[in-house]
Order: sequence, then C-alpha cells, then structure tokens
Amino acid sequence: MTLYSGALARMIDELGRMPGVGPKTAQRLAFYLLRQEPAAVERLAKTLVEAKETIRYCSICFSLCEEETCKVCQDAHRDATTICVVEEPNDVFVLERTKVFKGQYHVLMGTLSPLDGIGPEDLKITELLKRLETGRVKEVVIATNPDVEGEATAIYLGKLIKPLGLKVTRLASGLPAGGNLEYADDITISRALGGRREL
Repeated sequence: MTLYSGALARMIDELGRMPGVGPKTAQRLAFYLLRQEPAAVERLAKTLVEAKETIRYCSICFSLCEEETCKVCQDAHRDATTICVVEEPNDVFVLERTKVFKGQYHVLMGTLSPLDGIGPEDLKITELLKRLETGRVKEVVIATNPDVEGEATAIYLGKLIKPLGLKVTRLASGLPAGGNLEYADDITISRALGGRREL
C-alpha cells in the first residue's frame, strides 16, 4: 500500500520522471512546491510551458535557441574553420562556460547505441557532413563523452570525416573515462579542450 494517492502521488510520479531525480528527491520537490505560495507555483508552471513553446533547435547546429539560429551560429566573429561535435545541446552550454573554444558547434542529439536501437540515421550525422561540404571547415573536434557510446561515436565519425581531408581531433585527457561532460568542472574542460589530440 502506498502512502500517497491522488494529486500528490501523481505529482511525485511526474517529478520522478526527470533525469537524476529519484523517489526521495521527487517527494522533497513535491513537498517544497506545495509549501510555496500559489503565485510562485503558477509562475513556475507558466515558465515551463513558455519555455516548451518558444525554445527550439538551431537550424544549423541543433543547439537550443529561441530564434531560427542560435547566438553562436549568428556570431560572425566565431572561427568557422573549426566545428566541435557534441552529444546534446546542454554540452554546448558546458563548453561555452569555459570561454576557451571559439569555433562553431554541431549537436548530434545522442550517440550510437546499438543496444538501444540508435544508429547513425538517428543522429544528426548527415547534417554534419553537409556542413563539412562547404569547404570552410579545417578541423572537427569530437567532444563526445568518454564512455563506451561516446568513444564508439567518435571512432565512427573519424572514419567518415578523415577521408574528406579534414583534421579530426578528440578532447584530451582531463575528462574521466566513463564520466559525463555535463558534470565536469570548467578547469577540467578547459584542459581537455586545450590538449585535444588527433584521432
């Protein structure tokens, strides 16, 4: 028999669906929200709905933005000869926080994962190759996470891109094996970017 039912149980269940939120954290969040003034909860709900309705993927790099293209893609001062390939949109924000990388980005929207049924056709690889056809890009930095799927994706991309005559590099050590880019600190990411190596 469960202790909670009705609206409270549904609330805890929905909060628990978010990544990194277990049953106890979902319960704490639910009780926190219930203690707030109705106006504060309404403001949060309105903000979530507004964000869902207005935030989209950049038509060039697939990062998050509210316009057709993101601020990085709009910036004429960025180095158009270098593209950093990342797994998810939040990885762009993590790398930008370091203020080290001055090139452009490309978000794959995941990694190769045959066990989960995710193949090359499920990622933004075709779009990346089209961007490389312009002839302006000289280097592709592959910044996928140093886990099994990230490494497999990096190797796969390297095999596709190297025949195009481009330099293909990988983030250097500094990111722990099996770790996640999102949780690395700024110094670690800066060192990894600065010491990237060719595949």
